[in-house]
Amino acid sequence: MKKTLFIITSIITFVISFFGIWLVYYHISLESVSKNNIAVNFAVEEGENFYSIADKLKNENLIRSKFVYKLYIKFNQPSKIKAGVYQLNKNMTVKDIVKNLSGNIKHDINSVTITFKEGKNMDYVINQIVSNTKNTKEDIINTLNDKEYLNQLISKYWFITEDILNSNLYYSLEGYLYPNTYTFKNDVTVKEIFNVMIDQMDINISKYKKNIENSSFNPSQIITLASIIELEGINSSDRSGISGVFYNRLKRNWSLGSDVTAYYGARVELNKRNLTTAELNDDNPYNTRISSMMGKLPVGPICNPSIDSIKAALNPEQHDYYYFVSDKNGKTYFTKTDIEHSAKINELKKAGLWYTYN
Repeated sequence: MKKTLFIITSIITFVISFFGIWLVYYHISLESVSKNNIAVNFAVEEGENFYSIADKLKNENLIRSKFVYKLYIKFNQPSKIKAGVYQLNKNMTVKDIVKNLSGNIKHDINSVTITFKEGKNMDYVINQIVSNTKNTKEDIINTLNDKEYLNQLISKYWFITEDILNSNLYYSLEGYLYPNTYTFKNDVTVKEIFNVMIDQMDINISKYKKNIENSSFNPSQIITLASIIELEGINSSDRSGISGVFYNRLKRNWSLGSDVTAYYGARVELNKRNLTTAELNDDNPYNTRISSMMGKLPVGPICNPSIDSIKAALNPEQHDYYYFVSDKNGKTYFTKTDIEHSAKINELKKAGLWYTYN
């Protein structure tokens, strides 16, 4: 009887301790991720709900735990979320965030919300700014060429180096403007827009500062490599493999042979049409298909990459592939030799999986 009573008492004690620890964890996980006032423009798309946005909230570092957040939603059953752009803050608790997302969106007639998509280049950024603010293309170009402003950025941000002053760059800040949704005042200036986007880049890339410092590339080169991976890897799951291919080719002093760099170098919109032979072989500092780019990266980034592509550039998959190709559905195929690569392309064409322009 004593032994049985001891076992029962031990089980009860364990269960009470377990639930006690769990309750503490649950309540801590509902707290804000920061005490600092850090604003985040959070976009909710049509069709999304409180459960489906859990990954986005976690990626924006607005919640501590996706699991606890989802439990909170299940227990509290908030009203249906509405699509739109919300101004959240990292000092908000889960309760505050849910309450904010459950309410009506208040549109400020004195502000404008602009979305800058991942993988888009400076031409797209310029168009978004011109289309949504009072700034002109000339205002933007003048800012991108303002040496005093660029030097201020170099002094302020650890990841922005003198590489942005290279006269061969098409655009000085290509790659450094973090893609996200932002809300600005109607009379916002180009510098104010850039400063907010670069601040957001700082927040996200600084998580990987030590990784960059320990890599064989400087920050500009990592962002450049990430921008190529972004456009070559349609699916995030393929990007570390593509990164591995590029690392392998650079180690052998091969050219990257990337078509997306040829498109950028030729100033042709990606996938708008086939490049001409002259464009594919054009000797410019971005085109990695030419012999003068053996073992080299382009002079600078070719788009504003996502954080996933930056992570892939820092963590290449270890393999012995030197080639890759994607079909029209976005599936990537890796091969070891030029013969295998050519055979895979022919196979895709015969199967009707090769991408063609309309």
